[in-house]
Amino acid sequence: MLNPGAGATALRSPQADVGVDREAVKRAFLDKLFSIQGKFPKLATQNDYYMALAYTVRDMMLRRWVSTAATYTAQRARTVCYLSAEYLLGPHLGNNLINLGIYEQVRGAIAELGLDFDALLAQEPEPGLGNGGLGRLAACFIDSLATLEIPTLAYGIRYEFGIFQQEIVDGWQVEKTDKWLTFGNPWEIARPEWGVEVKLGGHTERYVDDLGRLRVRWVPSKIVNGVPYDTPILGFRNNTANTLRLWRAEAPESFDFAVFNRGDYYGAVNQKVISENLSKVLYPNDDQTRGKELRLEQQYFFVSCSLQDMFRILNVQRIPLERLHEKFAVQLNDTHPAIAVAELMRLLIDVHALPWESAWDITCRTMAYTNHTLLPEALECWPLALFGRVLPRHLEIVYEINARFLDDVRLHSLGDERIVAALSLIDENGERYVRMAHLACVGSSAINGVAGLHTELLKSSVLSEFHKLWPQRFSNKTNGVTPRRWIVLANPRLTSLLNETIGDAWIRDLNELRAIEPYVDDASFRERWSAIKRANKEELAGYVQELSETALDPDSMFDVQVKRIHEYKRQHLNILHVIALYHRLKNGATDVVPRTFVFGGKAAPGYRAAKLMIKLINSVGAVLNRDPQTRDVLRVVFLPNFNVTNGQRIYPAADLSEQISTAGKEASGTGNMKFSMNGALTIGTLDGANVELRDEVGADNFFLFGLAASEIDQLRRAGYDPCDWYRRDTELATVVDLVRSGFFSRGDPELFEPLLHGLMNYDPYFVLADFAAYVECQRRVGATFRDRERWTRMSILNAARTGKFSSDRTIREYCRDIWRVQPVPIERLQSEQRDFDELTPVRSIASH
Repeated sequence: MLNPGAGATALRSPQADVGVDREAVKRAFLDKLFSIQGKFPKLATQNDYYMALAYTVRDMMLRRWVSTAATYTAQRARTVCYLSAEYLLGPHLGNNLINLGIYEQVRGAIAELGLDFDALLAQEPEPGLGNGGLGRLAACFIDSLATLEIPTLAYGIRYEFGIFQQEIVDGWQVEKTDKWLTFGNPWEIARPEWGVEVKLGGHTERYVDDLGRLRVRWVPSKIVNGVPYDTPILGFRNNTANTLRLWRAEAPESFDFAVFNRGDYYGAVNQKVISENLSKVLYPNDDQTRGKELRLEQQYFFVSCSLQDMFRILNVQRIPLERLHEKFAVQLNDTHPAIAVAELMRLLIDVHALPWESAWDITCRTMAYTNHTLLPEALECWPLALFGRVLPRHLEIVYEINARFLDDVRLHSLGDERIVAALSLIDENGERYVRMAHLACVGSSAINGVAGLHTELLKSSVLSEFHKLWPQRFSNKTNGVTPRRWIVLANPRLTSLLNETIGDAWIRDLNELRAIEPYVDDASFRERWSAIKRANKEELAGYVQELSETALDPDSMFDVQVKRIHEYKRQHLNILHVIALYHRLKNGATDVVPRTFVFGGKAAPGYRAAKLMIKLINSVGAVLNRDPQTRDVLRVVFLPNFNVTNGQRIYPAADLSEQISTAGKEASGTGNMKFSMNGALTIGTLDGANVELRDEVGADNFFLFGLAASEIDQLRRAGYDPCDWYRRDTELATVVDLVRSGFFSRGDPELFEPLLHGLMNYDPYFVLADFAAYVECQRRVGATFRDRERWTRMSILNAARTGKFSSDRTIREYCRDIWRVQPVPIERLQSEQRDFDELTPVRSIASH
């Protein structure tokens, strides 16, 4: 039996639902322990207690969920269908309690049962169904869609194994399997009755139907079943519970009895193994051809399942097929679901026999496309042979779409073949490829970027010819994040201060945070603000010490860079600055502000340069943290397995947010928003949403450095030579040479040579060009941090001015400009209190 920790922080939920009392919660909890887990307290494990609590909360959500589905069905409401290959949701329990408004009641009830509520929260495995910003954005969006009462079906894949668990061994990243489903998932409900068939491979045949029409039949080489698993997504303090529908792949026949009886025991289950591979793992390694095939199959699998599900809903609600675009607004979250354009055409013309022109009109009016990247390698392209092997019918449809589209392009461009080649859905340079971003653009009524700068760069570079052709289709929708998770849940101390000072309206309308601006001149408010930041830093320091036995000083500046490890995000620029500070200290400098450098993030398993960056960070940390001359001034820690859970620990504790990507490379970034909402100051380039963040918080409250995107473009065209920058910057040369000497690699000068070779000879992300400006900007950061009163004022203003960066604002813009969908309020059928009271009472844990 666990006792509640004395230091546990109570989170005061805004407008708590007073109709749910602790006794009702305890009765429901104990009933679930008995009836679902089949345990009594002396045998119950911590996981049993977590599962009992999760089922208690899920059952409370069910009435909202059923009421929502019933209302949408009855009203035949226009619905947003969000197609995303990733959803980085984070743990459900705490977030659901916040949105229900019963966090405090449940915490109190669990404490009265003699259990540690925080330990139960920590027991929940995090579903790693995303790689980074794309999946986390999708999770923030569906939270906002429910909060704004927008009818929504979010579709994706129920990966059995999500993004890998990262461990650090001897400074290197080691990938471990993410077994998030080991003990089951209490938040989902399987819907096998809504399963669908998905075809793959094979060939096509022409035939004439009974009406004399020439038709095409797809004869697949294999068929896979898609089974939906539904998870309710709650709105904040309303009755809406939308659905996240994730698809699991299964074999049509999971066991071949005849083969088994012949003694071929492997062959008897072989089809099951092959089929289930489709939803087995997030982003299989696609270095090999089979890996590429599997990834394309995954994308098609979930898209086909989702579109077929929409057709089922049309049938249930008796809506004619010709009105599909009126019922559904389908949003393609990046290029992963872009095959939806060809699949919807296949379903309309091959299965439902619509004429091409009608089908194309419906498709274009249904689809909208969000682009999330300016990196050419991230704009998915599939080799023509591979595409045709996996999706033979879709390749024919892509050819037909392309032929008709390019006829229009030739009319528009007066036959300019350069423009024709640039816009074609097929890349004809060398090996031929299908360009998925082009398919998404041609088949969508709207195309948007995710930050002002990103959208302008899309128009002028990556998608410039499409913008010239259809300027009216393009718009910007700057990303945002949900304040429910990233302030209310992640930073309960700050939430309490804000609620006490300005009320809780800011949780629904983040612009209300502006009301704390006048308090920047209130000494007692500043003192409380600083105390909250220090308490959050102490919590993070305790976690780090528990994890690595590295002691952190909460009075030092927590200088934090946590995000996916990639060369364009420039973690190596950060660590080069750390080495520069270390070198200064070793040479007698006394003006270095004490800092704790916190790094975190995962490198793609096949991305060698990124993994070497992780090794360099850890190697530098190993030297600095044990050097008695410097360790009281500089500390470096790399927190393994950065995910949503760890983000909730880190963002509230940060003093300085590192947003230092090469200008023109980051589409938006959302970590910058989470840091700023929690009072961190930003050092950054004019990249992604940094531009708008600086505009909102004020130039005086943002540490800007580095080349702008236009300057980088000019430097590249002029013939950028990184060695020139190395030769004329003595400190940069000293730092590079220190790494090259083997000082941070136990005398091995070869270990980091690949990284240094890339910087010295190519430096595609202009690390050396921005080094001096970064170091100078960091000097200003240090000087400002010494003036704690000034720093606190800047911190308050940063948080107060982040209203624009709520995902609620972003979703309102999508609803208004792209989806044209209205809120549908939900009337709940019955109170939660009655739900609880109907449960059979069970004696308390103490009585056992």
